[in-house]
Amino acid sequence: MHRFFIEEKPEDNLITIIGKDAKHIRDVLRMNFGDMIEIVYENIKYICKINSFDTNSVILEIVQFDSISNEPKLKINLYQSIPKSTKMEVILQKCTEIGVTSFTPVITARTIVKIDDLNKELKKITRWQSIVYEASKQSKRDIVPKVNSIISFKDAINQFMNQTTIVPYENEHYQDLHSTREKYINSDQVNIFIGPEGGFSEQEIEELREIDSIVVSLGPRILRTETAGIVISSIILHEACDLGVIKWKE
Repeated sequence: MHRFFIEEKPEDNLITIIGKDAKHIRDVLRMNFGDMIEIVYENIKYICKINSFDTNSVILEIVQFDSISNEPKLKINLYQSIPKSTKMEVILQKCTEIGVTSFTPVITARTIVKIDDLNKELKKITRWQSIVYEASKQSKRDIVPKVNSIISFKDAINQFMNQTTIVPYENEHYQDLHSTREKYINSDQVNIFIGPEGGFSEQEIEELREIDSIVVSLGPRILRTETAGIVISSIILHEACDLGVIKWKE
């Protein structure tokens, strides 16, 4: 059953879908009267049937509703140094499917992409949020992860204070995710900070160590920036008994 999200709680037995979602239901999915759709609002799933179509909207009738819990108990906030080309779109899509809770694009010392125009930044954030929204629908998420505004490395450091933060680093030879498991597995949330194509500078790693970030190796092979976030998020959620685990309903 196809899933869509709404931003306001239904006040009666009808839900009106407008804009791109309405067009998608009507013109792409080519759904008909009586077809069933899932609508999600704040961890409440509404099973609805299509009641009527208008030029720019679809009217749904609520058949039943129930609370849902597809989200990981361990919330992952991914801080990603902005990569070139469309790599960020791949990261957002795949990490949304995996279960990442939020995304924050970061400008680091070796970040090649420079965004110094506010309008350009807003367009990118809007585009990235749209990709996350579509991935959330496809993967049956209970929420739509938020893509935050672009920040500097210094701002990221300030946000990490007194928080559990894991930093994969290719030159780390002593700590790995397995050996540091007890430092993050019982947390409510964890930050993951991924470097750019050229990696973190030694100065950046030193600053991250100074605030007690957990600097780890991901193994003997060097992963691309668009691969690292996907891999480490998957490993952590598996360790937290979320990814790869069947959650039986009581």
